[in-house]
Order: sequence, then C-alpha cells, then structure tokens
Amino acid sequence: MILGSTLVMALTMGVVLIIVRWTDSWTLAISVSTLLSLLGFWLITRWLFAADDTRIQALIDSADSLRDADFSFTIANRRDDEIGALVNAYNSMVSTLRTERQNLHQRELMLDTVIQASPLALVLTNENDHVIYANGTARQLFANGKRFAGRKFLQEVVGDQPVELREALAVGQDAMVSVTAAKEQERYHLSCSEFTLNARNHRLFLLKRLTQELNRQEVATWKKVIRLIGHELNNSLAPISSMAHSAKLLSSRGDSVRVEEVLETIAQRSQRLKEFIESYSKFAKLPSPQIQTIDWDVFFSSLKGLQPFQYEPLSNGLTGAGDPKQLEQVLINLCKNAVESESAVDDIVVTLQMRDQGTEIVVADRGKGMSDEALASALLPFYSTKREGSGLGLSLAREIVDAHAGNISLRNRTRGGLGVRIWLPNTRVRAEATKVSP
Repeated sequence: MILGSTLVMALTMGVVLIIVRWTDSWTLAISVSTLLSLLGFWLITRWLFAADDTRIQALIDSADSLRDADFSFTIANRRDDEIGALVNAYNSMVSTLRTERQNLHQRELMLDTVIQASPLALVLTNENDHVIYANGTARQLFANGKRFAGRKFLQEVVGDQPVELREALAVGQDAMVSVTAAKEQERYHLSCSEFTLNARNHRLFLLKRLTQELNRQEVATWKKVIRLIGHELNNSLAPISSMAHSAKLLSSRGDSVRVEEVLETIAQRSQRLKEFIESYSKFAKLPSPQIQTIDWDVFFSSLKGLQPFQYEPLSNGLTGAGDPKQLEQVLINLCKNAVESESAVDDIVVTLQMRDQGTEIVVADRGKGMSDEALASALLPFYSTKREGSGLGLSLAREIVDAHAGNISLRNRTRGGLGVRIWLPNTRVRAEATKVSP
C-alpha cells in the first residue's frame, strides 16, 4: 500500500511539471494531477482488496456447505492478516467436524451391527406411525424378512399378526403376550417407550420371544422343585420318625399323657406336609378339561358369590365353550391376585365379549401392576413376588387356558394396575391340546 502510494505521488508530480512546462498553467496542472491521483489510489485499493473479496466469498460459500453437512470444503490461504486468521480457524473447524463425522459413522455402523444381530425385534416409529428403523429380527417377525421402513407400523405392517399381538402393540404398554401361531403357543415380552428426538415424538417397540426361554426355565424350575420337595420330605420325615420312636418308648412306660402330646405333634406336622405336597400335586395332575356349553351370565353370577368383582358383559345372553370348574378356578385366582396387589374390590372389573370366533375375558385391576422382570416370569410355575406365595396361581391359569386351546396375556395398565386377557375358542378343544403334561 505504501509502495503504491509513493508511486502514484511520483507520477502525479511528474505530470504536474510536464503540464506546467507545456502550458504554463498551474491551475490546469493541479486539476489534472488531482484526477490522476484519485484514479491511481482507486486502482491500488481495488487491486489490494480483490484478494480479500475472494476469500470472503469463499467463506460464504463454505458456510453454505456446512449448512448442507458437507465438511469437505477447505479454503487456500497465503496471507497472514485478520481474514487469513479467520480462514485458518474455519479450516481447523472443518477438519475437526470431518473427523468427528467419520468417528460417528463408525460408531453407527458398529451399533447397527449389534442391533441387527440382536434376538430382540426392534421397531422405531415417528409420531405419524411411520417406521423409521427396524432390525432384522423385526423384519423376520412382521414381514418375512422384507424391509418395511416408511410404512405405517400399526396400520399396515402388523395387520397380518395375531389379534393378541396387534392389540398389545396398539396399547403400547409393557406386557406378556401369548399368541397362537401354527397350532403352537408363542409367548413374547413387549416393551414400548416414547421419547422426543429432534423435537418430534417417537415410539420404540421391543419384542422378545420367550417361548424357548420359558421352556428352559421350566425345566430348571422342575429340577428345583424336585430338590425342594426332597428337602421338605427329609426335614419332615426325620422328626416324625424320631417322635414316633419317642411315642413308642413313652407308651411302654405307660405315660399316656405325653404319648398323646407327641401324637398330636406328629399329626400337625403330617398335615402341614400333606398340604405342602397337595399344592404341588394339584398343579402336576391337572385333568383334561370337560368341555361343555357355558352360559356366561349364569357362570359369572355364580362366581361372584365366591369372589367379589365387577362384571361388565358387552352384550347379554353370551355363551361359550369350556370346563366351568377349571375356568372358575382361573378367575378366582386372578381376582385374588388383584386383591393381594392392593386393588380395591370396586376396581376389579371383569369384561366379556365375543372376538375372533372366541370369547375374550379380561380381568383388570388398579393395584401395583408388575415390573418388567415379573411380567417376563409371571407365567412360570412356582414364580412368585409374594413372600408367602406358592407361585402356582398364574401358572395354573396358563395351564388351564392352554388346555382349552386358548391363550393368556398380561399387561400393565396406563393409569396403574394389571390387565389379564384370556381368549377361549367357542369350539371343541383340539384333541392335541387337551392332554396336559406335568
């Protein structure tokens, strides 16, 4: 800038001297020199700031690239001034963003690989029910391995699924769902959560197939039960044998008073052992259901005399098929569970309706509900969250419903409490379903 100004001044002085020499007019010489000076300074300024304009325009274009998430644009810089410092700061920022994006992409690939290999069916939907993401297990379960991203999940994708699964997904609560597929019972644990992503509401569905896991747990449970019964028998029979020997000695001495006390203790201990064994044998020796036509109004009127609850049939005069005694035991157990979950009797409601060529019975309460762990294990034999519970109520209900070729599902209710749904076919039970193995 200084060099350019000096050059302009020198040229202007030279022009002034030439004009004065030729015209002998200082006024003309000064006017012409002023115009030449302004023109020179304008040309120098224009030349000096041309490079800055180019870099500023490059920064503007780069900002547009950042807005489009393009981090590949960098700016060449050969000047050490304020704009050059700004260009260097921009290049450093773009390099950092590019590195972070590459690392994020690698993490996303690793996470996607883990999710795709997961045995859980995972489906993510937006607020309009459109599927944003579904892993391989979900595609296999809902669409025979085909992709269904972009489709409406509840309205389109699950339309061909069993009604029990469709309803559980529509409710969107954690639940244990039993469905009948290809003449076999399948059980799933459903978890549904809602969250906000990019200022929009989303729902995440997680579905875990529990059939094989439950079968493995049942085998382990039976082994545990055998050990438990053996332990209880040993702990009871040993003192009974000892007391019987003592009674024999006391009898030989003629001490009839103490003999009666010992015999009374033996009787009490034997009765407790009998009750313990009966609680297990009742479950193991469940007979095949004796199917007959049931008038549900008469059935529930009789049942309310044994266990109080609110009955709400959706239409009158409904009939169905089943074993009244076994189904009575199921509903008594469910209503007792509702009371023990601290639900008021007035909040224990049994509803009945015809659905899918069968009878649907729902027992709903406003008690404590169940944790995820309890929902996943509630139908296992001898699993109980109660300190003194035997764990036979729900598992016995499951065995009876299975024997009727029906299914049973559990879910937590939105405003608290538990809902147990039972579906029973209105036809005779399949021959292969009537045989219940211990």
